Amino acid sequence: MTSSRVRAFLGKGGVQVVLAVLALVWLTPVAGLLIASLRSSDANAQSGWWTALLRPGGLGLQNYSRLLTDSGITGAFWNTVLISVPATIGVVVLGSLAGYAFAWLDFPGRDAIFLVIVALLVVPVQIGLLPVAKLFGALGLFGTLPGVVLFHIAYGLPFAVFLLRNYFADIPREMLEAARMDGCGEWRIYRQLVLPVGRPAIASLAIFEFLWVWNDMLVAMIFANSDSQPLTVALQSQMRQFGSNIDVLAPGAFLSMLLPLAVFFAFQRHFLAGVMAGSVK
Repeated sequence: MTSSRVRAFLGKGGVQVVLAVLALVWLTPVAGLLIASLRSSDANAQSGWWTALLRPGGLGLQNYSRLLTDSGITGAFWNTVLISVPATIGVVVLGSLAGYAFAWLDFPGRDAIFLVIVALLVVPVQIGLLPVAKLFGALGLFGTLPGVVLFHIAYGLPFAVFLLRNYFADIPREMLEAARMDGCGEWRIYRQLVLPVGRPAIASLAIFEFLWVWNDMLVAMIFANSDSQPLTVALQSQMRQFGSNIDVLAPGAFLSMLLPLAVFFAFQRHFLAGVMAGSVK
């Protein structure tokens, strides 16, 4: 009886109703953030953002215009781009190379090394903060953009290698053997065969890594200084200095959401294919 009721519920559009409710719950704070970013600081201090739905005439773009002329915020935005893009590219390139090597190349200790990489997935990032900080201090990388990028690459590689190795291992062996019989070397097979076939998994990895690095605050607060701090740290410092500085925090937080959303929607088709890869044989 229970299973029949569940099937009847799902058949009557119950899934759509649940998804619509979840979407509404998720979008409510986003809508509130957008409306708050369009209101003045006095209006936000006097009433909640939902009151603007009844009187939308008080909304404007003044907060955004002031924000975009703030050199500290704009500099932090470009720092975020300069951290996220190289870190994502580095993880994707190194992870795909290592994933192909662990999947199809025979070398001594391959399985043992791969197990060590998989074990690194459970190591919390907090454990490496102090020793890496000492290492970066000795190398002169502490407080610089390259130091933050290298840290993200190092801690993003275990997941990248694990994901891409498992995906590349599902490529039919006959395809690789046929390419080798045609005279292709390993580098050419990687570029012209493995990368195109693994595009869904690579796109999924790129989206995950970009979002992780873009929204990171812990690593940036430790390894970046005032000249290299990303947008998350800049917004946090605004909150610490000025308390309820909503006219800066709201538009800054909303702008920080736009680029990750654009990246996700740009690679959405590949992302869904990568997530569903392997679910159906």
